[in-house]
Amino acid sequence: MIRTLQNAGPTLKIILGALLVLICASMAITLIPGGIGSSFGIGKPPAGVLATIGDQQVTVSEVQREARAMIRQQFPRGGAQASMLLPYFASQAAEQLINEKALVAEAHRLGLRVSDDELSDELQHGQLGATLFPDGKFIGQEEYENLLQQHDTTVSQFEAQQKDYILIRKLRALVSTSAFVGDAEVRDEFNQRNTKVKFEYAVITQADILKGLHPTDEELKAFYERNKATYNNSIPEKRQIKYVVVDSAKIATATTVTDQDLQAYYDQHRDEYRVPEQVKVSHILFKTPLLAPGAKEDEKAVADVRAKAEAVLKELKAGGDFAKLAEKYSEDSNTAKSGGELGWLGRGRAGVPEFDKVAFSLGKGQTSDLVKSIYGFQIIHVEDKQEAHLKTLVEVKSEIEEKVKQQKTARATEAAANALLSQARADGFDKAAAAKGQPAITTEFFARTDNLPGLAANPQFMDAVFNEPEKAPPDVVQVPQGYVVFQLLGVEPPATPTFEEIRSRVESEFKNERAGFLLQQKTQELSDRAKAGHDLKKAAKDLGATVKTSDLVLPDGQVPDIGSMASASAIFSLKPGEISGPITAGGNGVAAQLLEKQAPTDQEFTEKKDGIRQSLLEAKQNDLFELFVANLRKDMEKSKRLKVNQEEMKNLTHQGGQEGS
Repeated sequence: MIRTLQNAGPTLKIILGALLVLICASMAITLIPGGIGSSFGIGKPPAGVLATIGDQQVTVSEVQREARAMIRQQFPRGGAQASMLLPYFASQAAEQLINEKALVAEAHRLGLRVSDDELSDELQHGQLGATLFPDGKFIGQEEYENLLQQHDTTVSQFEAQQKDYILIRKLRALVSTSAFVGDAEVRDEFNQRNTKVKFEYAVITQADILKGLHPTDEELKAFYERNKATYNNSIPEKRQIKYVVVDSAKIATATTVTDQDLQAYYDQHRDEYRVPEQVKVSHILFKTPLLAPGAKEDEKAVADVRAKAEAVLKELKAGGDFAKLAEKYSEDSNTAKSGGELGWLGRGRAGVPEFDKVAFSLGKGQTSDLVKSIYGFQIIHVEDKQEAHLKTLVEVKSEIEEKVKQQKTARATEAAANALLSQARADGFDKAAAAKGQPAITTEFFARTDNLPGLAANPQFMDAVFNEPEKAPPDVVQVPQGYVVFQLLGVEPPATPTFEEIRSRVESEFKNERAGFLLQQKTQELSDRAKAGHDLKKAAKDLGATVKTSDLVLPDGQVPDIGSMASASAIFSLKPGEISGPITAGGNGVAAQLLEKQAPTDQEFTEKKDGIRQSLLEAKQNDLFELFVANLRKDMEKSKRLKVNQEEMKNLTHQGGQEGS
């Protein structure tokens, strides 16, 4: 679908990785109406296939790949927590993919299809357009494949998935067409969002209640015993080790690169330094209307565009300045301001065969006639040309030198770590460390979350230490600094603290629980007294509460001691003079009396009604589609069009989807 080009940098890989994960996440949000508890159909698809849905299949490997992507998004650094949650993510991934395939099968049943042209347009101009085609130029087939490979997918899998997403969007659009928002709904929503209120409010703070709490030891001990299960093994496992850091930075200072090293690397990687044939080009683009699948070309519209392009071409042939004419007429917004300049391009870089054929046939300084492609008409000017050639060692020496030094340092660091490990296992840890001139560090007992001297926080290292069997021989782990050779000295298992050991924690938890209860009780009393006497200020004075007055505030506004008005939305339903029930907001208890309610103006409605109508319409469309997905699942399960291999499902969701690929 996309042609070859040169490699891109690491930033691009990160961007595409994030976008791929975001696309997966957005699909999951859209397509899981019933959560992981949805029921499945009856039947047993073949081994390796989790479910069959109409003409679609969900394979175990697809679920595993999707689950891994979800885990990478939630836990980019990995670790034990990610591994423990693998069954949950496998279940989520299974639900997501089954819903996707159900929608794709239904779209096929309704006759919806996605063409290759639609896929090309999506990749170039859709969510990933800026990534795959930065400045309108394709990143290259090799880089495209490498990026997808890093996310456990191939080009064919990814493009099939993108076609499915386009198909689902088509189905969603079809389902959502019946959504309608009436004028009365818009007005009601507008009024609800834009009505302002001003009110007096009495505040009781939990902090003030806490100051008055002085629990006895008997109360605290009773609380400890009542909640003892929550303290079980709350003192985490701790371990003690002896270790040496084999620092690659120190080894790098002693690493030298010889001319022989450079020549050997150059000889082994000559293909990397081959420069393909390239042209430095500019263009002027005149767009023709994009065609929907199966639609006929609008001959008049195309003729009009051709006439405009021919007029500009005539001006060029008469001696016109290409850059100025490109800036004036080109409809490529990415290049027009720079005189249509596309820079150096290799074959296939533009992704348009007609462009390539003409650009590489022109000589330096030549300008083409009109070139017709799916995007419209182009005029191409070749500013310079470069024949294919091999860069010399002199040209790439600085680049190679850095790579060779990194490789030699990595090998030397690994060799030093392995040598230290071997000697430590043979002669003892201290003797081996002394022989290498690297005194061993002996730690105190530490928890998994602690940091150790000379080591940055590293979950993989801690996993290795805390998974090491007792009395195991010395071991080695790779870390960002290089390697750590370590030996486990002792283990303190998790423990349940005594009351005395965590008295301060027990006291804090007791007081918070008690203060929360008293806050609710006192706020209820404040509201009841204020309502009974029709006097908020007197009730507040009797109970020691502070009375304040708000400004005029909207439903999404903020008020001191209350915070977001979302937690005090009941105030908007009051009439002037009315007193609210108890309100808990931001750790405080509040009772409020409405002073003023200000309705929005007709002019404000005129300004905002279109935006509100659109947001209501989108919400209704989402609701319609979610209902459609839920009903589709039920119908497919009932008609046996959806069948799940329960054995494979159990393996995935109970054992975390042990990977066989």
